[in-house]
Amino acid sequence: MKDEIFATLASQLRGDVIRPDDPGYADACKLYNGMIDKRPALIARCANVADVIAAVNFARDHGLPLAIRGGGHSGPGLGSVDDGLVIDLSPMRDIRVDPKARTVRVGPGCTSGDVDHATHAFGLAVPFGIIANTGVGGLTLGGGSGYLTRKHGLTIDNLIAADVVLADGAFVTASADEHADLFWALRGGGGNFGVVTSFLFRAHPVASVFAGPVFWGIDDAKAVMQAFSNFQRTAPREVGGFVGLKTVPPIDPFPAEHQGKRACAIIACYDGSAEAGTKAMAPLMDQLPPPLFDWRSEMPFPALQGMFDPFFPPGLQWYWKGAYVSDLPDAAIDAHIAQIGKAPSDLSMMHLYPVDAAAAAVDTGATAWPARDARWSMVIAAVDPDPARATDLKDWARGYWQAVRPYTREGGYVNFMMGGEDAGRITAAYGPNHARLAQIKAKYDPQNLFRINQNIAPATTVHQMASG
Repeated sequence: MKDEIFATLASQLRGDVIRPDDPGYADACKLYNGMIDKRPALIARCANVADVIAAVNFARDHGLPLAIRGGGHSGPGLGSVDDGLVIDLSPMRDIRVDPKARTVRVGPGCTSGDVDHATHAFGLAVPFGIIANTGVGGLTLGGGSGYLTRKHGLTIDNLIAADVVLADGAFVTASADEHADLFWALRGGGGNFGVVTSFLFRAHPVASVFAGPVFWGIDDAKAVMQAFSNFQRTAPREVGGFVGLKTVPPIDPFPAEHQGKRACAIIACYDGSAEAGTKAMAPLMDQLPPPLFDWRSEMPFPALQGMFDPFFPPGLQWYWKGAYVSDLPDAAIDAHIAQIGKAPSDLSMMHLYPVDAAAAAVDTGATAWPARDARWSMVIAAVDPDPARATDLKDWARGYWQAVRPYTREGGYVNFMMGGEDAGRITAAYGPNHARLAQIKAKYDPQNLFRINQNIAPATTVHQMASG
């Protein structure tokens, strides 16, 4: 890019602008998913909203492909783009907790761990995911499910307002009272509509939880999955967590005699004391065979959120496939168990995240996230540190997904899609809400400037737009 053009952008930003010949460029390009390598023409590390506005205007006026990077946790690498401009929001990590109102305002570069650290001091938490290094922006805009979903809903169900820079450079606040159509779309519609520069969340009283992993051998997997499915139907909303198929990690502190074994795990989370949690989970645990190990204990909520971060540092090879699941018949369980037996690495896994209870109490049309009647969001994650394993990881995840496809719904959670081969699934992913999303996209981003994402194409005729 010509020096004078670069200088124009650099002069407008308080943050740094990084070019390919700058010393820090290689590090700035690194993505969470080591399977993906992109080389942008410019990386704008924005220090504030004014920087974001300048960068959006620059990309639009110069016809540059534009990617938005928040916490940088995107599986398909949607926080970067070849030969374009990356708006890097990582410097914008301010957090302000209002303990009286039980709200927290969060900068777009924050991770969920950043927010947990700030809110826990006040005995509060926002429902996010299960990994503390997950970026708040991408998680929220896609929907957001995790340990607190059954009690407090999806992340988007706890979003009160968002400040947004639009494709024309305008700055607006989206809420139930302002730009209500945009607010509806942001809650599940991904990064299609603008750059969110601030999130305002509702927080909930959460201090200590009774939580941790319980592992059974693969021979008990069917009984565990059946029991978990039945228990979930009547379980108190305080019982969160999820069930998964995986391998006992071959490292300490896992018991040496079980390391490397295929296993079924329940990662439990009860919002409350150990005594109350043990009682609430007893109807499930009492009907199951003895586990390989049971590491449930009472702990601060941030300890649970960050429990698995050491196993998944940035730079691993990732390939995942997702789907929504409404039921878990025996034939589906058999298919899952057969596929985990073929896992190409010790880190590869399948998880079923509950999206019932509080999440299901929200009407399908209340937000852009459409799967309120699904019981689970499934992810198949193929993971390994070795780049030479990339093809094996992809083949296994794709094969697994095909094997269980008869037992899944047509759509899937956009945060568990890889882009590319999943691009054709976007319409199904949003189901009855897709047409309205396309209309709102046409209103706020008619030229599809924000397209490096799980893209929703603008509706072709603006006059058909819903008013919101």
